[in-house]
Amino acid sequence: MKLAIVGITGMVGRVMLKILAERNFPITELILVASEKSSGKAVQYLGKEYTIISLNKLLEREVDLALFSAGGEVSKIWAPKLAEKGCKVIDNSSYWRMNTKHKLVIPEINGNVLTKEDMIIANPNCSTIQMLMALTPLHKQFGVKRVVVSTYQSISGTGVKAVRQLENEEKGIEGEMAFPHPIYQNALPHCDMFEENGYTKEEMKLTNETKKILDNSIEVTATAVRVPVVAGHSESINVSFEKDFNLDEVHFALSEMNGVELEDNPSTNTYPMPITAKDSDAVFVGRIRRDFSQENTLNMWVVSDNLRKGAATNTIQIAEYLINNKLL
Repeated sequence: MKLAIVGITGMVGRVMLKILAERNFPITELILVASEKSSGKAVQYLGKEYTIISLNKLLEREVDLALFSAGGEVSKIWAPKLAEKGCKVIDNSSYWRMNTKHKLVIPEINGNVLTKEDMIIANPNCSTIQMLMALTPLHKQFGVKRVVVSTYQSISGTGVKAVRQLENEEKGIEGEMAFPHPIYQNALPHCDMFEENGYTKEEMKLTNETKKILDNSIEVTATAVRVPVVAGHSESINVSFEKDFNLDEVHFALSEMNGVELEDNPSTNTYPMPITAKDSDAVFVGRIRRDFSQENTLNMWVVSDNLRKGAATNTIQIAEYLINNKLL
């Protein structure tokens, strides 16, 4: 297994490396890739030192699988070049997600759509992944009709520059801004760029990716908010079903979903929080309650580490699925 990580110097790339070690992923040759300015730098993995190479150098190497987390423009140009050489690509950017020729995959939900012919596989948006991990078992049982979701997204979803902005603002230091406004002691209803319909790209990802992965008939409307939390996205989800439900059925369906953990005991102040979800691969669900204002409708609170299950872990789980099902 000759494995390349493209974007190793970014936040997700570094977490990928950590998770590969944790999961004892089978690697015979590890190739670490970043921009020209990072070429030649050394990175440690399992006690061994690896030298970062450029994308041009990567094309000269034999590679079985490449995990991309270097942005849409890099994926647009370089993923097809590697695929042409027979290297499978799992891409973390948004570039290939809504392309009808490429699969958009959360292994626990729709890994079975993958085939040997899939050379470029898209990893969904971090917010979509955690939402659909919670919605899928409920959709199977009660039929999801409509979702109203508000996200409270950590700054690590924007990257290193955003984390530096928060740290500077906490210390009262002027520095480079990742956001158009301060993030310290603030909340920005502005994740990604605004589109003509008044929604941001992040909000529309929740709508469009849900339809592609789970069910085209599900209507999703979203408000995405950036909050001064370093790691872990939170979501307030209001979901309307075709069928009625009782809360015991909801709890049971969620508890049976691989990768979902219930934290739902208000009497002991037990509910999901970013601070406790950090460094976990699970999607945590709590504050489960019936919406008394609407028929067949439920409220729940969903939290996950956006750098792990929302990005790096899901990517590596796709790779594991390919190996385990002899698709690689």
